[in-house]
This record gives sequence, structure tokens and C-alpha cells, in this order.
Amino acid sequence: MRDWLAEFKVYLRVEKGLSPHSIAAYLSDLHKLQQFADLKGLQWPALMQEHIVSWMRDLAEKGLSPRSIARALIAVRGFFRFLALDRVVSHDPTEHLETPRALNPLPKFLSRSEVDDLLSTPDASSTLGARDLAMLELLYATGLRVSELVNLTVQQLNLSHGLVSCMGKGSKERIVPIGSEAAGKIKAYLSMSRPDLLKRKKSNYLFISRRSTRMTRQGFWRIIRAYGRAAGLRKSLSPHMVRHSFATHLLENGADLRSVQAMLGHSDISTTQIYTHITRERLKNIYKNHHPRA
Repeated sequence: MRDWLAEFKVYLRVEKGLSPHSIAAYLSDLHKLQQFADLKGLQWPALMQEHIVSWMRDLAEKGLSPRSIARALIAVRGFFRFLALDRVVSHDPTEHLETPRALNPLPKFLSRSEVDDLLSTPDASSTLGARDLAMLELLYATGLRVSELVNLTVQQLNLSHGLVSCMGKGSKERIVPIGSEAAGKIKAYLSMSRPDLLKRKKSNYLFISRRSTRMTRQGFWRIIRAYGRAAGLRKSLSPHMVRHSFATHLLENGADLRSVQAMLGHSDISTTQIYTHITRERLKNIYKNHHPRA
């Protein structure tokens, strides 16, 4: 009988150009599956998807970390694609097999007190401070992506109704409410700071840089990181962390998942469900820290 693992090793080295370290990791994971299959009395061509799922569950029960299980699945996928190319198997048992979402790291977010610290940092009496505060307030109020934020035009705002429309991924338009705090900071920016920044130039873009041009993603990244440091946040702040905070705090306060999905602009609700993992983990931590018998 041909040694398919040995042939796969040659394939990885010659055709894929992988390093010896990567090849050793692939083969180590595949030997785990081979041992599992031997115990079941199965050969490679006989393995079905339910066998792969059972093997992954067995790895978890043996204490293998989620990251290690995800890496093992990548190795198995590559191996079965190799076997399919050589027509050793007529089906790929890893096809349509998804890595459990629990294997993905949970998004980082700010606590409500950290958000308060961040939003109290800009000097609202200065031209740039008023602009920065308006951007930060709007980001937290709406959960916009940074690209959506910097590309907003004045026409997309409807402050009288407390709404903003934005173009998300796939050029899909969505309407997101704006809270009164954010609306007030935007009005202050529009009346005083924005005219100063434009220096009599014209622009449809809402947020203007000190060079009288549209604010860029890179420019806002630098701004938000600087305010994160000034606020004393230990986390490396990013616009996406504020977006995560927006979603997490909504769910903690009782918002339903479908509404949060619509406001974030997620096409698939499974993407939004990651935030329910955050809220569950937060509840477990609160219980562990405060229950006398935890």
C-alpha cells in the first residue's frame, strides 16, 4: 500500500515550498487523525465528515487548544485536497466543514467607563478638539466602520431626525440612529470648527483635516490612538474597537440581535452573534468575581 503521508510530505516540500517546520506541523496533525482512524478500523478513503467532526471533538476532550484544533483542520483539508487530486478519494470529507466560531478570538472592546474617559479627553473648545470629539462621539453612537466614517458627506446627516445614512460593504446603504450627545457635538463642529478647517474652501465631506481636505483613515487612526493614550487606556485603541464597544453595550442593555445586525451592516447574522459570546463571557467574569462560592 502506498504511503500517502510520505507522498504528501514530498508534495508540501517540492510543490508547495513549505519550510521543514511547517511540514512537520502538518504531519504531526495528520498522524493524530491516522491514529484516530486506526482505532476505528478506517482507511483514508473511508473517512467521512462525521469522522472528522468526531476526531476534532476527541482532540478537544484531550485538552488540545481551540487554536491547535483549527490548525489541525487546515492540515487535514490540505491532505484531502492532495488525495482528491490523485483520485485516491472520490469525496473530500472536509468540504463545507466549518471551523467552530468558538475558535475565533473574541473582539476586544472598551468598558463604559473607558468610553467615558475617551470621550472626555478632546478639548471641545479648540477647532481640532471639537472635530475629534464629534468623530469619536459619532463612531461610538453608530458603530460605523472607519472607512464609512471618513467618507461621510454632510448630506448623509439628518440631525433633525437623529439619523445618518452610510454606504457599507458591497455598496449597501443603511440608516443608523444618532444619539443626542453625538448630534450635539456634530452641530457644534459644523457651526464653528468645520468652517475654520475649510478656510473658505468647499467640500461635501463631513470631517475635514487641518489641510482643508477630507480626513483619511490613516489620519483618524493616528488621532484615535493618541486620544487612547491620553485617556490612559491600557488597550491599543482602534476605530474597530469602538465599533465592537457600540455593539456590545447595545446587547448588554437589552437590544435584540437583529437590530444590532442592521445597525452594523452585517449581511449574515452569524457575524453579529460573536457579540453574544462577549456578553456571556462578561457575565461569567462578573459571577466569578462577585459570587461568594464561585
